Parts: sequence; C-alpha cells; structure tokens
Amino acid sequence: MSQPSDHTFKFFALGGGNEVGRSCHILQYKGKTIMLDAGIHPAHKGMASLPFYDDFDLETVDILLISHFHLDHAASLPYVMQRTPFKGRVFMTHPTKAIYRWLLRDFVRVTSIGADPTSDEESLYTDEDLVESFDKIEAIDYHSTIEVNGIKFTAFHAGHVLGAAMFQIEIAGLKILFTGDYSREVDRHLNSAEVPPQPSDVLIVESTFGTATHEPRLHREKKLTQLIHSTVGKGGRVLMPVFALGRAQELMLVLEEYWQNHSEELGNGQVPIYYASDLARKCMSVYQTYVNMMNDDIRKKFRNSQTNPFIFKNIAYLKNLDDFEDFGPSVMLASPGMLQSGISRDLLEKWCPEEKNLILITGYSVEGTMAKYIILEPDTIPSVNNPEISIPRRCQVEEISFAAHVDFQENLEFIEKIHASNIILVHGESNPMGRLKSALLSNFSSLKGTENEVHVYNPRNSVEVNIEFKGIKIAKAIGNIVDEIYKEESDIHEIKHEEETTDIKIEADSTTKDITNEITNNSVKKEETIEDEMIKPENNFDKEIIVSGLLVSDDKNFDLNLVSLSDLREHHTELSTTILKERQTLKINCKKELVYWHICQMFGDITILQDDENITGETIVKNQKQENKSKEDKKLILQIMGDIHVTLVESVAIVEWTQGLVTDTIADSVVAILMSVDSAPTSVKMSSHHCSHEHPKKSENYYEENILAQQYEITWKIKKVVELFKEQFGDAFTLNLNEQKGEELKKTNTDIIGVITLGKHIAKVNFTSMKVEECNSNPLKGRVESILSIGGDLVSTLC
Repeated sequence: MSQPSDHTFKFFALGGGNEVGRSCHILQYKGKTIMLDAGIHPAHKGMASLPFYDDFDLETVDILLISHFHLDHAASLPYVMQRTPFKGRVFMTHPTKAIYRWLLRDFVRVTSIGADPTSDEESLYTDEDLVESFDKIEAIDYHSTIEVNGIKFTAFHAGHVLGAAMFQIEIAGLKILFTGDYSREVDRHLNSAEVPPQPSDVLIVESTFGTATHEPRLHREKKLTQLIHSTVGKGGRVLMPVFALGRAQELMLVLEEYWQNHSEELGNGQVPIYYASDLARKCMSVYQTYVNMMNDDIRKKFRNSQTNPFIFKNIAYLKNLDDFEDFGPSVMLASPGMLQSGISRDLLEKWCPEEKNLILITGYSVEGTMAKYIILEPDTIPSVNNPEISIPRRCQVEEISFAAHVDFQENLEFIEKIHASNIILVHGESNPMGRLKSALLSNFSSLKGTENEVHVYNPRNSVEVNIEFKGIKIAKAIGNIVDEIYKEESDIHEIKHEEETTDIKIEADSTTKDITNEITNNSVKKEETIEDEMIKPENNFDKEIIVSGLLVSDDKNFDLNLVSLSDLREHHTELSTTILKERQTLKINCKKELVYWHICQMFGDITILQDDENITGETIVKNQKQENKSKEDKKLILQIMGDIHVTLVESVAIVEWTQGLVTDTIADSVVAILMSVDSAPTSVKMSSHHCSHEHPKKSENYYEENILAQQYEITWKIKKVVELFKEQFGDAFTLNLNEQKGEELKKTNTDIIGVITLGKHIAKVNFTSMKVEECNSNPLKGRVESILSIGGDLVSTLC
C-alpha cells in the first residue's frame, strides 16, 4: 500500500471486503494510520482464516479499534499484538474487554485456532499470548473522546451485542464513522444504535443483508416459539446453534418468558432448556454486571424486582455433553453458531437423522460453513471427525433470523441521517453488497453532478479506495480572544430598555432570537433571556468583528489555535522563546562629542558604559590601558533607555538592541539621529565655533555644576511626584518639609518624607528613594506603591 498524500484519504480492506468474516480495515490520512477490527474467517482454518496481514505493514498502525467481541471481528487480535510488528495502541469498550478474554480462551481450547490436529501446523497464538495481549488493551467509555497523536475518536452504542461500538474518528478535521456490526432495532435487552450528533465525511457501513428486509421482531418471536412448542410437543428435540454470547442472551430471554407463561402446556418443567457452552456461566456474569448498559426495559425489571433478568429459572447450563441425559424432548442452545465444530456440531450429527427433531438457524450464516450448508436441506452431511462418513439428514431445518444486523430500510434511514458524501460498504457477501450499492446510488441519484453528490464504494480485499479531501482549516479561538469576541457581539446586539411608571417601552435589536419579558407592577422585571445563537439579518450586521491574535499550529495533532500574546504561555507551555538581537551599523561624518550631545538632547536615560576619550566628561581618572589604546580602538559605548547600546568607534556607529515593540521604536529614533546628525542645523551651528580638533577646555567648576544640575533634576522629579500625591490623597497627605520651595529642596540633603493618614491606617513614604517605609495596611501600601510607579514613569521623559 502506497503512502497517502496530504489530502488523500485511503481505505484498504484486509478482510471483510465482499465477504462476511475476518473483518479488518485500514484507514490512512495525513500520515496517520488506523486499523479497525482484527477478526478471523469462521469458514477457514489456521493461517487461512486470518485477514491478509501480509499485504500491509502493521508496524505503521497508530491505533487499533475493536468494535465488538465476536470472533469474526476480534479473534486474531492476539496474533496481531504478539506475532506481528504491530506497535500501536488497542482500544475497546469495557464490556467487550470483559468478554473478550473468556471468549478467546474458549476459542483457543475448543478449536485450537482451527488447526488440524493431525498436521504440523503451529497454532496462531497460545493462551499465554492471549493473556499478554489482554494486559495491553485499553478499555474506554461510550461518548468519551480519546485523542492519540492527533487522532480523535468517540465510541457510540451500536446495538448488535453488549459492548458493541461504532467509532467516529477525526483526523485533521476529516470525520469518519465506522459502524461495525450494528442494529437499529430495540430488542429485549439492548438499545438501538445511536446516530452521532455530528455528521461524517466518510461512512464505513456494514452491508450484511444487502437489500433484504426483516420481519417484525414480535412476528419472529411468535414464529420461533410456535415452532419450538410444536417440535417438543411431538417429543422432538430442538437444536439452536448460537454464538456463546450475543444473540444467545436475546433468545434466552424470549424462551424464559415463554416457558413461564406456558408452563402447564410444557409439562411444568418436563421440557428442559439447556445453554451448552463451556464459558457460558463465566460470561453470563458479565451480562449480569453490565445491566445498566442495557435498555430501559431490562433496567426497569432489575429495579422493580431486585433480581437480575439474566438469572434464568428455566434454563440450565451445560459445560459439555458428558452431563447431558438425552431423554425426551428438550431445547438446546449450543455454540459455536456456524456448526463447524464443538457441542453444536456433535448434537447436529446425533439428532439430524430423526424426522421429529428441528435444527433452528437463528443467526447469520457465513458462506462455506455447515450452518449455511444445512439451510439448503441436503440429504446427508459429512462427519466432522471423519469427512468420508456421511450422516443422513432427515430432521426439519428452519431459518428465523435474529441476527442483530440492520436490514435495507434501517440501513438506508441511518445512512441518510449521517449525511456522508462517501460511503464504503463492508461486511457483506458480493451479491447482496452489489445490490445495496445500486439501491443507494439510485436513492441519491438526484444529487449526482452536484457538490453534494454521494459516492458509494464496495471494494474487495486488498483493493485501495482513494478519496481526495481539501478541507478548510479552522482555527479555534481560546483565552482572552473569546471574551473579546463575546464583548463585540454583545455591543452589536445590545438591547436598550427604558422603564417608566405607567408606560413601558422596550427597544430590542432586530437580531435577537428570543426575548422574554416579565412585567410586574407596571415595570419591567429584569429577566430577559437572549439566546446565544443570534439570527443574522440580511445585511449580516453593520459592523464586522475583527479578531487579532497569534495562530499557533500543532502539525502533530492537527490543532490550529488563535490566541492572544498574553495567553500564549498559559495555553501553549510547550512553545520555546527565542530572543532576537538586532544590529545596525552606520557611517558617521562628525565627532563623537556631537553625536553624544544630540543623543543627550533626545533621551534622558543614558548610561555611559565605556568612554576611552573622556568625551562625556564622566571619566575623571584614566587608566593606563586606556592611554595606550590607539585611536582606532578607542570607543564610546552608551546605553539608552536600559536596552539600546550605541558604540561609537572612529567614524562608525553600531546600534544594538533586543527586538521588541518599545525597543524597536527607540532604536529607530537613535538610528534617525545618527543618520541626520552631521547635517542637522544645530550641528552646523555648533561645528562653526570650533575649527580645531582639540576639545574645548572645561571650566574649573564643570563637574560641580554637572552635579548640581543632576540634583536639581532629581528635586524637580520629587516635587512633581509630591504634587501627584496631593491630588490623590488631599488633606490626608502631609509632607515633613512643609511647603518648601524648590530652592530649599535643592539645598537640603535630608530625605523627603510624606505621611498618608486614612483613619487608623498610616503610610510613610520616602520620596528620595521612592519607597514605602512604613504602612500598617496592605491595600493602602499597594495603592501607594502603584502611584509611586506611575509617578516615576510620568516624570521620566525621553528628553
């Protein structure tokens, strides 16, 4: 099987294609591989009973989903898990897992996996393989969505048997529904199959009965009980070959009720009913345990009578025929259902020569099995132990189907509800499947040639089905963006109310879907209910909602999220952060002093990191290394606004900064200054006063004047922050250096302290260090610190 392209969905049947038995299907899309079921063919033995596993590399399978416990859907699972390169995860429902172990253990023991005991053929797997595979199986609940490496799947009730599930699978937005074996009929103990709430793009559906229709259940039950009653009334025996679990429990409920209602006619217990299966009693405990997973009728009986409906009074269990006393009329439900071997085959050979006996086929019979052959009423049948011996067949043979599969009408109604444009038929013999395909194409013929055209496929085993899908990518908004959308929508759909004492006027936007108003005492009681889903008017709203954020794509899990920058860390912790350093190099044709002067005029927050030539006048003592540097190596390095580094060396200026919204803006300003510094009018004027390359001689009081200037700037900032506090707190705020003028503040070295008194709460603020020194109230302290921070930002201007 070739690897699929990005947009190609591939279906590949390893079994169950134009046949019933060994169900196994492969799905591939977007690099993901799903395997559906792993059964055996009941008409074949040994390796021949397996799906065509050699046609596909099982090592590539991500997950394997088992729909139910029947052998034709699950019996080769231990072989897949223990004897092949399969490394994926296996999922099934809780009841399926509970029954699976007992059913396959019995299968290993009774049939030896279908191997001929006289041959040297090795068994497909052992009981040890079964135990080891069991521990690796993961049980799931109905309606719970599981996600494995980008594959999402949900189990829904399928009817059919206890624990049977249909799976809706989603890969990168593509939805596939696999029905498995399913039933839309409510019987005595199971609910009918569910219709998933979301439509599917691809439907993989069973076609067991093709275009055939079932007789109503009550009619079938009546016909069944009448045939059995008539046979035992003549002293005959009734053999009903059944699977150990599944329809057997349904038939037992029917017989139990009939025997209770007709006990006198049946000799008050003189006609026994047997359920012959080695694992019958073990597996019946599972049915008794999972009563709450069955339909309302069973649950009601369980609640009202406080007894379990699956504890039968008129049905006895048989492990083997050694304990069976075959005297007089009786009814025997015996496994296996296909009459290939075991108790049912032994009783068939024993009872078929007598005309008064009845063989009653109640399940679906697979081609190539004895159950299918006996329906044709042959004159003889071969012995299972010695095929050369023929046994005469004189008994009566009747077929009344209680197989829990949909008929044509039920299948068609279900398919129409799924709204899938691509239907793949599986689990059906070639002729019934072909008739079903023709009927479906005829039913959807009106859609042919349109964008909703329905395509129906009925592939044989090992034949690919390729379907192209080019879906629309949908991003899921999460976090604060969702709140912003709701806020915008609420603004668009805002409802204005005016309340008056006598007259009531209610103004509502035309886009609201439903408004309920309760009026009490001539006023509007505020209990208006507005549905979340609004009806759009013809103009699709006057205002468009514009949403902005970051698109985060997870290619592994096919998730696409729209998230705001502030929510990025919260919702995507797996993302790593990369810090980008920007660098810009420019050629300048003027002195470093001129560049430094222009930068000082523009920015107030400047830190001198290196000044080899004492351009700034801050380097008072020069070390020996600086003196020995050549002119080409002498640098002036400035740090602007905490992050922008400007390096001036010779006639080159290098600007470096960390990428960011604010830093990019400041860096652009620095670059603009550097590019225009040599041609600015101020530069020309300043340069005209200095003809030599010597630095102007600084005055004797240069450094003292510089320090005083800095002190004045600090005092000015404190004064502005103090004014802010006066505006905030009014009379509650006092300054220790009361109403001092700017000059007085400038001359004192004392810390400037402010006190805020609000009732019992007092806060002491040091404006020199811009800190709260004392405060006996945390809320007040937080408010003061917030005002200090805001005030500090306000007075720290760029110039």
